[in-house]
Amino acid sequence: MTSTQAEIDRSQLGTLSVLAWIGDPSEAHDIPYLLAYTLGDGPGGRAAGEAAARGLLEEIGLPIGDVVMDGTRNPAGFPVQILLEGNQIALTLPGMNAQCTAPDEWVAAADESGQAYFLFATRAWPEAVPGRPVDAKTLQAFAGDEEVLTGSAHCVLSVRRLQK
Repeated sequence: MTSTQAEIDRSQLGTLSVLAWIGDPSEAHDIPYLLAYTLGDGPGGRAAGEAAARGLLEEIGLPIGDVVMDGTRNPAGFPVQILLEGNQIALTLPGMNAQCTAPDEWVAAADESGQAYFLFATRAWPEAVPGRPVDAKTLQAFAGDEEVLTGSAHCVLSVRRLQK
């Protein structure tokens, strides 16, 4: 017997947002991070958006929890891509994409390492609206929360640039 997986209604995600930051360089922790999350503003509300995020991650083969997928081994075949041009990051997932502006220190760290640590949170974060700054304390409270971390997909991704 075979089973089929219902296709995810991506409209339930609502607004998909992306935020870039680096760790504390003074603590030798200058890893470029990229966080994707939903605002929970889809037609079904926050719970439907969170369920859609979990379904999307399952659909594209990214486990939720403490497993860190290595997308650097076969970047072209990995379901999540990062493209950096100037300070603009384009995040591409199957059937969707999002963009954000990276701080200069993120770009420098990504240029140096050629990769970024990516998290896709299944918990909605309606307070982090695109275009409004997020202070370090607010970011730490969300991205450092154990439930957010264990409810996220984690990947190391190659940071690609346009060929000139």
